[in-house]
Amino acid sequence: MNISSAIVHALPGDIAVVQAAIAALSGVEVHAVSPEGKMIVTIETEDDASNVARFEEIGRLQGVLSTAMVFHQTESEPEVELSVEPVTRPVSQFKGDPK
Repeated sequence: MNISSAIVHALPGDIAVVQAAIAALSGVEVHAVSPEGKMIVTIETEDDASNVARFEEIGRLQGVLSTAMVFHQTESEPEVELSVEPVTRPVSQFKGDPK
């Protein structure tokens, strides 16, 4: 799984149209929108190529001035990596000189 976030800047007169177009894309969510047209967006896809393709698709939308990716993370095993279970490992205890 790939997760990234981006800042999308839309023309002020096209904010609602761009926001709706972005929200309609699979795996994409708009989290915040400023009156100037800047949007905070997250993209979740299965692989790097899909993530890049979705990011580029957003940049080609009518009314988008610019896009900037600000974060990207790849999770090979999301269920394991998102687990909150503590991992315990034995700690070696040695006495004396550690030579």
